[in-house]
Amino acid sequence: MSTRCESCGMPMSKDPQGGGSNVDGTKNKLYCSFCYENGEFSFQGNVRDFQEFCRKMMKESGMNGFTAWLFSRGMKRLPRWKNQ
Repeated sequence: MSTRCESCGMPMSKDPQGGGSNVDGTKNKLYCSFCYENGEFSFQGNVRDFQEFCRKMMKESGMNGFTAWLFSRGMKRLPRWKNQ
């Protein structure tokens, strides 16, 4: 089990669902429920677009722009995005 989502980097302890869901309905412990649902990634695109999407969502939830940027800048090093 990963302690952080391997797509967005969010601590898995902060995921209200306790992880994403696989096709068979079991919990996926590598990706959070925001990134992975029913065996598929919620966001289909490249890491730069995903970073921008996440920054926007964090700012909409009340986070300031600098903190949102700080949290999203390391996403390109996460397992989901390493080979892209």
